[in-house]
Amino acid sequence: MIRLSIPLRQALSRLSLPVLIALAFGTMLLGKADALLAERARMALTDAFAPIWAALQQPVATVREAVQEGESLLKLRAENARLREENERLRRWQAAALALEAENAVFQRQLHFVPEAAPAFQTVRVVADGGGIYARAVLLGIGPNHGVRKGQIALDERGLVGRVTEVGLRSARVLLATDMNSRIPVVLEGSRARAMMVGTNGARPRLQHWPEGSAPEEGERVVTSAEAGAFPAGLPVGIVRRSEGGAPEVELFARLDRLDVVRLFDYGLGGILPPEAVARPEPRPRR
Repeated sequence: MIRLSIPLRQALSRLSLPVLIALAFGTMLLGKADALLAERARMALTDAFAPIWAALQQPVATVREAVQEGESLLKLRAENARLREENERLRRWQAAALALEAENAVFQRQLHFVPEAAPAFQTVRVVADGGGIYARAVLLGIGPNHGVRKGQIALDERGLVGRVTEVGLRSARVLLATDMNSRIPVVLEGSRARAMMVGTNGARPRLQHWPEGSAPEEGERVVTSAEAGAFPAGLPVGIVRRSEGGAPEVELFARLDRLDVVRLFDYGLGGILPPEAVARPEPRPRR
């Protein structure tokens, strides 16, 4: 081992930084002067260190995969526990539903109950999201001899969407439940209290005019009411949610932001529509 004197070591330590800076500047100047040579040198270094980097990357990737696998197993265990609990809860609800169904069948037989005929409906496609004179409405594409009339109820696979308000030869407009012109009588399933669901042009309509002492509860289901003959009773609407200010609102079951297809049900209700709007249109004669 070569022993250096203290003054020489101090001189070398003072010269190391300037020498490194000079080498850096020299490398930069060389790269500017001969770009091809610099590229070849860079690629030669990359080729030399690539196997080393690959060898070092393999254990890192293995450790990362092991950590991700462990996290996935923990998530699966928690998800499995949640699904078991949910399955057990659904089994209890299924048993209660079957008991209620049997009891309801007995009562119907005793009362000689005659069920109502299923309403006629047709499925139509949403072709535009234009509101026209309304802020929240959709345009439906219908063919000739369609039979669509004002006042028909529009639903998707989840729940209430709105009502037909305008009908043309090949199109119809549905006023959505969120429009500020929408007024829908509803019933709170928990308390059986009646209220009015009023559109706000926002995502959630508000509840108004419920009886004193029957304030809507958070999470309570909301269904339509047969008041005024505008809607049939019992159509699913949504769930009560509280706004930031504490006002009761309805989180709709229907996905109004993703309407592609709706079903128009004819319950034969006129409600507040004039008699000429309620009358069924005569089918056009075929040529």
